[in-house]
Amino acid sequence: MGLLDAILGRSKPVRPDLDQLFAVPSAALTLQAATGFTPTGRGSVCFAGVEGGGFARLQEDVRELLDADTERGGVPVEFSRDAYGYTWLLATHPADDTAGLVNDLHAVNTMLQDGGFGPHLLCSLIGFRDAGGRALALVYLYKRGTFYPFAPLPGDAEKRDNQLELQVRGALGDDLRVEKDLSRWFPVWGAPGL
Repeated sequence: MGLLDAILGRSKPVRPDLDQLFAVPSAALTLQAATGFTPTGRGSVCFAGVEGGGFARLQEDVRELLDADTERGGVPVEFSRDAYGYTWLLATHPADDTAGLVNDLHAVNTMLQDGGFGPHLLCSLIGFRDAGGRALALVYLYKRGTFYPFAPLPGDAEKRDNQLELQVRGALGDDLRVEKDLSRWFPVWGAPGL
């Protein structure tokens, strides 16, 4: 950042650090000890869809890579579109294989980034549940390089458990780079993997 940028109040955006995802398995242990939430084995990547053959080929490459273990009992990845037109890739692993899930999510993000589609990546999320069935997601904001918790309240109403989200932020502050700007804790209603 130059002197003129400092004077005009401009700042450089944080470069995404996909390796931050590898901190999730140890953060999951902290989360379980502090709140009782355990991984579900489900996680997803959200990106803005792009038309064209190059993107379609990359999507098929991602599917081939992640579906390679389906012959050994692995669950195939699922692609879906939400109401806003964003594409979601859902990966599923055994609940006790958070590291494997994170590896898959990291691979998808890396393939999209290396394929020139990094600007289209929005977020990745890893799902958790507690003994009472409450849902929680740790959401990684690709463009910010930070995480935040998202805890929808049970039921059809789109309401969040703000108290739980703040509790999780406090519990994971030493394990993950948590987004400080609460206005960037976007709701991901109905996200696959939640």
